[in-house]
Parts: sequence; C-alpha cells; structure tokens
Amino acid sequence: MKFRPLHDRVVVKRLESDEKTKGGIIIPDNAKEKPQEGEVVSVGPGGRDEAGKLIPIDLKAGNRVLFGKWSGTEVKIDGQELLIMKESDIMGVLG
Repeated sequence: MKFRPLHDRVVVKRLESDEKTKGGIIIPDNAKEKPQEGEVVSVGPGGRDEAGKLIPIDLKAGNRVLFGKWSGTEVKIDGQELLIMKESDIMGVLG
C-alpha cells in the first residue's frame, strides 16, 4: 500500500461479519450491520504533547482491534475499502 497515515492516525481494514446467525438463519446483505472489528494495516508515527515530544502509538500493523460503530472515515485505496481513524477511536486490541 502506498499510503502512510500522519500523526496519531491508524488505517484499519474491516473484518467480514458472519453470513449466518448462531441459529443458522442467513442474514441478507441489506440487513447486516457493519462489523466493528478490524485489522490494523498501517499506523502513523504518533501524536505530540504540549511540549512537542512525540507520543508513540501502541498499535502495530496486524493487530486485531475493536472500534466504535461510527468511527473513522471510509476511503478506497488500491481497490480496498479501508477506515482511517485516530488511535483514540480504537477501544482495544483483541488477543
């Protein structure tokens, strides 16, 4: 990918949600909610504090993360649908 986020921004690729419920009911595309889970593709260098000191980002490419339902900005880069969001929009890393 030829895109590098700036400051404390993170590029995330949404992970696909299940096609069926646990009971076996198939969910049509128009009824699905967008997944709130994704994989970090790229991270910026980090933000700066009041003194100008760099605060590094805790995330790295490959982390599986949870984020808010309305977090980030959807973009299409190299044919992939991605989200660009601030590190603070990410709720946590899945182990």
